[in-house]
Amino acid sequence: MELRWKHLAIALTIFPVAIIVFAWIGFFNIGASTGHWKVTEWLLHSAMRTAVKTYALLEVDAPAQLPRHDIGPAAGHFARGCAICHGAPGELVSPSAQRMLPPPPDLTEKVGEWNDAELFWIVKYGVRFTGMPAWPTQARDDEVWAMVAFLRELPGMSAQSYRALSLGQSGRLEISPRGFANAIAECSRCHGRDGLKAGGLVPIIAGQKEGYLLASLRSYADRERRSGIMALPISALDPAVFPDVARHFSRQPSRLRQIMPDEDDRSDGARIVFGGAPDRAIPSCFGCHGNTAIRNETYPDIAGQDEHYIANQLRLFRAAARGGGQNAHLMHKSAERLSDADINALAAFLGALAAKNATPTAAQR
Repeated sequence: MELRWKHLAIALTIFPVAIIVFAWIGFFNIGASTGHWKVTEWLLHSAMRTAVKTYALLEVDAPAQLPRHDIGPAAGHFARGCAICHGAPGELVSPSAQRMLPPPPDLTEKVGEWNDAELFWIVKYGVRFTGMPAWPTQARDDEVWAMVAFLRELPGMSAQSYRALSLGQSGRLEISPRGFANAIAECSRCHGRDGLKAGGLVPIIAGQKEGYLLASLRSYADRERRSGIMALPISALDPAVFPDVARHFSRQPSRLRQIMPDEDDRSDGARIVFGGAPDRAIPSCFGCHGNTAIRNETYPDIAGQDEHYIANQLRLFRAAARGGGQNAHLMHKSAERLSDADINALAAFLGALAAKNATPTAAQR
């Protein structure tokens, strides 16, 4: 027995040294022209699946319902950043991706093997030793959940519905959208050419002040305002066209306009929008976002934005995870005092104003 333990100790000492020498000499073939050894492939896949299941169980709380209202922007992101490797309904995987080691899976066949929390973990953090990157920003779980919702729909999606969802009004995807016309087509996939498409991840941008839109584009480009969905198109756009893009959407007819107080509305949302909550040092929303004629050029219209969008943005501001230029800190201070109930009330009140503003009017300048 003593001899056996001695041999084991020697083997354990020599083995890692042998591995290092083997790698240092360069005999290990790292070429991707042939596959892994069977034992290597089994080890990598087993380790990956076990790690994903463990970390998802420990770290991720899946929502009761996925945000299916946000799958449009997620589909747009998938078309630009994911389909080239994984393919999509009606689209083949690129020949280069087919030669990757390991080859990216067909997600229409694989998403059913993971639960929502596990899909979230893979999308957010990526997978080492593969070509699967992490989400472009770790600060936007709302976007990652939107992608999970899209992936759940993907297996049953037709080629026609996928193209309509991912390409939107533009009808095309520009790999390098140089020039004004191509830049507008890129924006139109999520926002619509008129800037009136809206949702939990997409604001109405039609009729917003030109200064606000330009500041937003530059904040995304400088990564001061974080968004995985905006990261890909903004990196593809030529910054020289930012002023023209901002001017285009600022001149579109808008359904966002100044709203005057309704003395009969006693809701919590209306109270904070028009009067704030002085006892908690929460200012009136319309103290900054109200009067179009005199307010700061970089403050957006918020009355009539999508309810889910308002709620998402307020939660991001409250967590100090939302940038947006030199005045973002003002919203951080205001939002940090908002409760979940406050956010829900504000979002419901401001979102309901969309119905009152349904008829587009010329943007107030």
